Amino acid sequence: MSRRLPRFRAPLALVLGATLTAPLALTAPAAAATGQFTVTALKFTVQAGGRTCTVDADLYRPAGVDRAHLAPAVLATNGFGGSKSDGSTDAIGKAFAQRGYVSLVYSGLGFGRSGCLISLDDPTIDGVAAARLVDFLGGTRAADDGTKADFVTLDAPGDPRVGMVGGSYGGAIQLATAAVDQRLDALVPMITWNDLAYSLDPNNAVGSGSVPGAFKWQWANGFYLIGEGQPLLEPNLDPSRINSLACLHFVTKACDTVRTLNSGRYPAKQTAELLAYARSVSPVSYLNRVKAPTLLVQGQADSLFNLNEATATYKTLKGQGTATKMIWQSWGHSGGISDPAAGELNLGQGNLETSYVGRRILAWFDRYLGKKNVDTGPAFAYYRDWITDPNGTYATADRVPALSRTLYLSGDGKLVDNRGKVARGSRTYTNWLVSTSHSESSLYGVLGLPDPAPYDTPGTYLGWTSEPLARTTDVVGAPRATLKVVSPKAERAQHSQDAADKLVLFAKLYDVAPDGKQTLVHRLVAPVRVPDVTKSFTVTLPGIVHRYEKGHRLRFVIAASDDAYFGNRGIKQVTVVSAPGETGVLRLPVVG
Repeated sequence: MSRRLPRFRAPLALVLGATLTAPLALTAPAAAATGQFTVTALKFTVQAGGRTCTVDADLYRPAGVDRAHLAPAVLATNGFGGSKSDGSTDAIGKAFAQRGYVSLVYSGLGFGRSGCLISLDDPTIDGVAAARLVDFLGGTRAADDGTKADFVTLDAPGDPRVGMVGGSYGGAIQLATAAVDQRLDALVPMITWNDLAYSLDPNNAVGSGSVPGAFKWQWANGFYLIGEGQPLLEPNLDPSRINSLACLHFVTKACDTVRTLNSGRYPAKQTAELLAYARSVSPVSYLNRVKAPTLLVQGQADSLFNLNEATATYKTLKGQGTATKMIWQSWGHSGGISDPAAGELNLGQGNLETSYVGRRILAWFDRYLGKKNVDTGPAFAYYRDWITDPNGTYATADRVPALSRTLYLSGDGKLVDNRGKVARGSRTYTNWLVSTSHSESSLYGVLGLPDPAPYDTPGTYLGWTSEPLARTTDVVGAPRATLKVVSPKAERAQHSQDAADKLVLFAKLYDVAPDGKQTLVHRLVAPVRVPDVTKSFTVTLPGIVHRYEKGHRLRFVIAASDDAYFGNRGIKQVTVVSAPGETGVLRLPVVG
């Protein structure tokens, strides 16, 4: 697939280049001095998900590493649609082998030349398969050709000192593996998910519970088509890779989930099954079993897996005592992944030692694989695109910033800083049967196509705009808005047996320049399917790191639709009423 669709697959995998030279001193001084290594193709027959699967892997062994000169190991696999052989994945093996690590890089189940079905990093399937590779690194099992690894540092018999690194699909597998195998010593999941139900069908209403969201149809169907096309894109007659004519290459529940979402309907039984399955293959359901020290790296430019996903994982791991730190880098699935900003991690340039994120990864592995007394950095760090010096783009903190500034939605369309300034008034919008707002064409950037600027059609949205800012304002984190809307038709459908009848809206925050040009930061929006239209509700917007310059204005918008998502069923008029004693509230995490 890497030869056929290089531009399309790039955001689905962690794009890592192949030319790396700078060494890292570990327990294999000869390897560290030369950066040389050998590569051996291996196959492993494993049992996973009730099937016998062949796992296709490459072993990168640094020069000088043998039974007398042991080295810790790094395990990695591909992003969705990739394989062990694509430029995104084999570069991981090369990068860490050149730095003295034994690297085992493999094609995930259902991809490349590995067998079995795509099961979305299910810990009971993909995690179990990865654990068998940890057995190999621990010396307790051989590859199918009899090759054994007796040159990996052990913490105990059968327990190799091993970490994992990788992005997107190759990120979630780390958490899935750690949930079923406590031998992992360090994880670096990059640009991955916390909850696939939120990723693909987000409902940003706080406490929405079992209420589904708005289907992110462009991203989800792009993945689905790549997955179903694997036997054609990567010819393979392995019968373990074929499910049925109705669900060719995925596990059945994954196909059922996509079909339910594409139907535009949310019957109670099917919706409960959809949410339960999506969460069962997501870290949100098994993080309580993850004990390996975890460095989370998430991208700000990412409408697929936004910053809120990493934040949720971070808070859970930290809350249960797992050693955890988090970095918000610049690039993600929606931008910069194949051409990072100056100073950002780009293994294609061999800049582990000279990029902030690269140095943090090396320190993480030094500490937990090399067992060195090194500083692994602050609890939280975030990239700032308004800093021009590549050496100073990251700010650090001991925690994710809290909500610290409150603005109010006035009846005259203003966003004011004092409840006493709220004017009484009501305003109304109505959705159309077609989408009237645009945030992004999710796959356009992937295909190298120009994407129209975000827009909202008059009459189908409401906006509240602040006065020009008296000073620069840095927002770092996820804003929150509390709203109360009036929608008689949605209220009449409140008790429908189909959740698709509930009201859908899209919240977002623009930066408006003095000349009137408005910017939707990284084209991020917050879809909401209102749990109960008769009550006020709170919306968590996607996390951002953005500087609002002095003289700019903030504009908070709720829109009736967004063409990257499925929206309302039928026409629903929405009115927002404001008064000093009762009005909508927008809260921002402002730093400095």
